[in-house]
Amino acid sequence: MLTRKQYELLMFINERIKEAGVSPSFDEMKEALDLRSKSGIHRLITALEERGFIRRLPHRARALEILKVPESASPSLAQPRGRGFSPSVIEGSLGKAGPVSRDVAAASLPDAANDSLSLPLMGRIAAGTPIEALQEESHQVTVPTSLLGAGEHFALEVRGDSMIEAGILDGDTVIIQRCDTANNGDIVVALVDNLEATLKRLRRKGDQVALEAANPAYETRIFGPDRVKVQGRLVGLLRRY
Repeated sequence: MLTRKQYELLMFINERIKEAGVSPSFDEMKEALDLRSKSGIHRLITALEERGFIRRLPHRARALEILKVPESASPSLAQPRGRGFSPSVIEGSLGKAGPVSRDVAAASLPDAANDSLSLPLMGRIAAGTPIEALQEESHQVTVPTSLLGAGEHFALEVRGDSMIEAGILDGDTVIIQRCDTANNGDIVVALVDNLEATLKRLRRKGDQVALEAANPAYETRIFGPDRVKVQGRLVGLLRRY
């Protein structure tokens, strides 16, 4: 059984080898898993090697060989922050959603990477014209834990097309990690003036906050720092076909 971080690193290495023919550098692995030091990567690689998932090739730089992956491996992979959000789409069976949440319920993350978790679907979020922020949990959705990080998570149904160039479509369900801060360039749930909620890319310009769409048909909206509150950061996506 792999821990979540071991699973994320294994799948990241596997995908990078498939794409580039060479394993990622330790710096790339550290950035992808949001670790502070390379020592954490060394420990994870040693654990994967001991469990028979990878092998280090001697006398070669950046030489790792994938021996096996978990049978239930998900296509959801850790991606370096600088590359922006690239959604891993998971098919799901989702029902009707209610209004947008102002507050969310907590969800605990199991240790096993192969498990799934039920998250509260807290209503609709606007990827278009912002809509009034209300509080109501409509139902639960089941999510692979490989989409999740540490902390609390919740789900929202997307309404609108302002984020289509980021791969987020009308009717998708986004998985949100609850937080009140975010990095420049993150896609966030933003509450404007405590009245309306929207899903946009966060940009800071001096003492101003810009909410940027991923669709040229929509203008970037700019606010003073006290008008926008971050309620969570996008970490995953579910899509019904």
